[in-house]
Amino acid sequence: MSDMSVANAVTPYEDGSAAWATKIVSAPWFARFILIAIGLTGILSGVETYPLFRGAGPLAQAVEWAQYAILCIFVAEIALKIGAFGSHPWRYFKNGWNIFDASIVAVSLLPVGAEYLVVLRLVRVLRLFTALRGLQILLTALLRGIPSLGYVGLLLLLHFYIYSVIGTFAFGANDPLRFGSLHRSMLTLFQVLTLEGWNDILATEYLGSDVGYDDAWKQVPESSDRLSIAHPLIAPAYFVSFILIGTMIVLNLVTGVIITSLEEANAAAEETRKHRSPMKEPPPPKDEVLQISEQLQALAARLSAVDAARRPRSEATSERDQTTQTQRPY
Repeated sequence: MSDMSVANAVTPYEDGSAAWATKIVSAPWFARFILIAIGLTGILSGVETYPLFRGAGPLAQAVEWAQYAILCIFVAEIALKIGAFGSHPWRYFKNGWNIFDASIVAVSLLPVGAEYLVVLRLVRVLRLFTALRGLQILLTALLRGIPSLGYVGLLLLLHFYIYSVIGTFAFGANDPLRFGSLHRSMLTLFQVLTLEGWNDILATEYLGSDVGYDDAWKQVPESSDRLSIAHPLIAPAYFVSFILIGTMIVLNLVTGVIITSLEEANAAAEETRKHRSPMKEPPPPKDEVLQISEQLQALAARLSAVDAARRPRSEATSERDQTTQTQRPY
């Protein structure tokens, strides 16, 4: 199956009792058909955001019926995949991606109001994670990297905390609206790390709040007791070092963790593909008997041909022996 196939969707039942269902869900055209249906339901969910396709108009009714038809396709797909396991349907739910698919379809069947129906239909787009193997590997890599990302987040929190304490003591008197308390300093540093307006913050600390504050900020009660103090040396070193270290943590460590997790997920997927049995349709019992019978007949014909080829040689050898005995003197 191609990368667009539904990975790990079914496992062919060994005794051939559900070979027809296995043949359908294992076919490449079936996987492409489901992928088109998923993309179509996502497009229709976006179309429904326009007033022309809402309400009781003909276009709205057409979109509504198309959504119901797609839902029926998804229900039939899951029924076929469960049927592919024959008399062991519970094996379908041993795969996490199958449970994910079934849960999304089950949520879509809930009787909810019209205001929530579009949201539930949009959830079906998440089935792309099961329809595209590449997205599966990417999501698996992100999940694998959560423990390591937790330590990176802890390191980033420590970085924020240290610089927030320093900023509160260093700039709190000059800029109480941004650095007047610990939580305000952390919020300001988060804005600085996003590089959104950080140059204005730097200018306020570099030149003093009398220059950096506008008239509206100067009228805020919390800034009434501020002291405009310029920090031409501390401010640049503080903000530049914070941005460089924070960017290194976010970009380098997080990117490294995700790349490592992605490599592990790719290796695990490759190992699973190697050990996965090929999805071939098991031949029915009658075909097996007919095939064995044909093989036995072919083998009997070969044996007859070999025996016929050896018989003239045996007769010729026997005649030579008789002639030799006749001509031998006593």
